Amino acid sequence: MRLPLVAGNWKMNGSSESIRALLDGLISGLDTKAEVLVCPPTIYVDQVGKALSGTPIKWGVQTISNKVSGAFTGETSPLMAKDLGCEYAIIGHSERRSLFGETDVNVAEKFCTLVDHDVTPILCVGETLKEREADATISVVTRQLDIVFEQAGPDRLDNFVIAYEPVWAIGTGLTATPEQAQAVHACIRKRLSFIDENMAEKTRILYGGSMNAANAAKLMAQSDVDGGLIGGASLVANDFKAICHAAG
Repeated sequence: MRLPLVAGNWKMNGSSESIRALLDGLISGLDTKAEVLVCPPTIYVDQVGKALSGTPIKWGVQTISNKVSGAFTGETSPLMAKDLGCEYAIIGHSERRSLFGETDVNVAEKFCTLVDHDVTPILCVGETLKEREADATISVVTRQLDIVFEQAGPDRLDNFVIAYEPVWAIGTGLTATPEQAQAVHACIRKRLSFIDENMAEKTRILYGGSMNAANAAKLMAQSDVDGGLIGGASLVANDFKAICHAAG
């Protein structure tokens, strides 16, 4: 039985004061069996980690370098994230791919570096509206996965999370129906099973396309939807808690 994971991606939002208030709201009255994670802007990870220490809520980073150290101005090493208590790092988010030019190969390199340093990758995959309209969803997602799997090799595929994020449903007000989400999640799990049945069964696949308090329960009722990667709704304590409660 896969433990649901609800991960909040705060993106480039927040201040010391607003984060303090948000965390106070999240901690108060949170009652869920799901694993809960928040990913603040890197500059606030230390503040978040200190505030959440001793609580069930975990914290991670929104992106990471594929390098461990060196002359890479502005980058964050997996070792630095781990030093601040981060257990997870989001990689391959559609905004990183489209706005910052990250390629499938870049994402695969980050995946390998994270696994090598005991930080769990949340690997984002997903198609644009143009690709969906061209019936290319599965080929796009499969390509994004296969490049990572090929570069990582079987020894690095023991512990990771996948987040399916249809790009056309992020910040647009559109959301995949539960049936659309389930169809893609099932294909992802089938692709994993070609590598290893046990891995396919235990790997959590999150839905990352505008999940909110109103649609979370129906989305997470699908057999292959194991939680959510939450954007805007993770910045509102009561909304995020409602999603966590819907997860279990």
